This record gives sequence, C-alpha cells and structure tokens, in this order.
Amino acid sequence: MASDGYHEPLELLSEDTKNVHRAIVSLMEELEAVDWYQQRADACSDEQLAEVLRHNRDEEIEHACMVLEWLRRNVPKFDQELRTYLFTDVPITGAEAAATGAAAGGAGGVTSRGEKSLGIGSLKVEGTTK
Repeated sequence: MASDGYHEPLELLSEDTKNVHRAIVSLMEELEAVDWYQQRADACSDEQLAEVLRHNRDEEIEHACMVLEWLRRNVPKFDQELRTYLFTDVPITGAEAAATGAAAGGAGGVTSRGEKSLGIGSLKVEGTTK
C-alpha cells in the first residue's frame, strides 16, 4: 500500500526518495503521537494513567529520534543542518550566522557558549607564561 503523501508518480521516484518519504512520514506520525500522549496525560485525572501516558509519550520521542538519526545518516542536508542547530548553546536563530561566520573565516559570530567572536580564533599562544 502506498503512502497518500506522494506528490509524483511512484514510477518516477527513486528507491532512495521513497525511503526518505517513509522516514519523513514516520517521523511526522511519531511526533503526532507525542503530542497526543502529552495532551492526554495533561488532561487525565488519574495519576497512574497519566504516568502510563507519559511513558508512552517518551517511547514515541525515542522512536522519533531514531528516525531523525536515520535521516541524518542518509540525507546529507539533514546532517549539515542538524550539526548547525543541535547541541549548541547559541541562540537558535543565531546558529546559522555563528556557523557560517566561523566557516567563512572571520565574518564574526557567536561561540558555542554564546560569546561574541570575530571569527579569527584565539590569539592566545599556548605554552607561554607571559
């Protein structure tokens, strides 16, 4: 059974494109399930049931992360963007500027600790005592 989300005839799509589509649809489904379980847990008046629902939500988060990792490993642009935006302390909207400023060799930017940088690296000489 084909996904309803295809926008082009299947015979024109590569297997790689079909697999990426499967992953994206799966990621969307997992994230939707996270939202459902979160809302149900919030609205639930029985604490034991709410705990089960939060557990289920967390399982869906795990599944979403696994699919996202597959996308990162198989779609170079996902890898590039995730490396720019994830696991950094810079403001989210400043991550691209920080990454491109550093990559451009000096246009300036923000360090991973949120400090302003000229993008020229450290002027400190290692091993000196003066």
